[in-house]
Amino acid sequence: MIGKRTFSEQIVFAFIILFMIALMIVTVYPLLYAVFASLSNPADLMMTRGAILKPVGDVTLAAYQAVMDNPMILVGYRNTLFYVIVGTGLNLVMTVLGAYALSRKNVMFKNWIMLGIVFTMFFGGGLIPRYLLVSQTLNLQDNPLALILPGAVGTMNLIILRTAFETVPVALEEAARMDGANDLQILWSVIIPTSLPALAVITLFYAVAHWNAWFDAMLFLRNREWYPLQLILREILISGSTATMTSGASASDVMPLGETIKYATIIVATVPILCIYPFVQRYFVKGVMIGAIKE
Repeated sequence: MIGKRTFSEQIVFAFIILFMIALMIVTVYPLLYAVFASLSNPADLMMTRGAILKPVGDVTLAAYQAVMDNPMILVGYRNTLFYVIVGTGLNLVMTVLGAYALSRKNVMFKNWIMLGIVFTMFFGGGLIPRYLLVSQTLNLQDNPLALILPGAVGTMNLIILRTAFETVPVALEEAARMDGANDLQILWSVIIPTSLPALAVITLFYAVAHWNAWFDAMLFLRNREWYPLQLILREILISGSTATMTSGASASDVMPLGETIKYATIIVATVPILCIYPFVQRYFVKGVMIGAIKE
């Protein structure tokens, strides 16, 4: 039976709660600020300084209307969904196959192969050799595959999944082999079902990485029809390219409306991944622990 907390323990507990509340506010408020700003009256928002705790002026959806009327936003969504679905699918296939092969005890030179894989985590050729490799050697310049193929396997995800596969009881594999199962059948019917939490974690890692990716697109893509959403978002936020979305506004309203459009674009680009995250969050701790600890 756990007794009552002492006075010092209550102070520490209260301090932890206050710290977590403060951390939550610091984390959540920037997103709330973007939501409030995107719903604010553009002219009133331009005259407001400091923190805002609600939409400024009359609530308006003009910024969201302008964002959805921009054809490049829809193009960016389409492309990003393609990169997320196809890229994550390829990532999972390659990572699962690699992790399974490296988790088997009878694989020759397994330790040397793992050493070479881990080596890539600490040492790389740099940006210029990578650019030359993708654009010239692989001939993927201005090709959407440049955002998918070079990063087909993430080293850390491979290590996590390999460790998770190694925790699967050997008796299950031996029983499957006695029933005549081959390696692919064992992988599909035994290993994967017992490693779903770890698979859910690396799936989320890969999907979020593809969703947020913009640098490779900026390097290798020239055709705007293949731009991902995050690269279009970068143009709007950094380059201030909101002219096409404020063409119907008066000259005095162009700048204020452009500011609210930037915040609305942030929300439009962020909400989908925020909606998916809660459904896989429950796998996070369990999956990472399974992939990090070998019994």
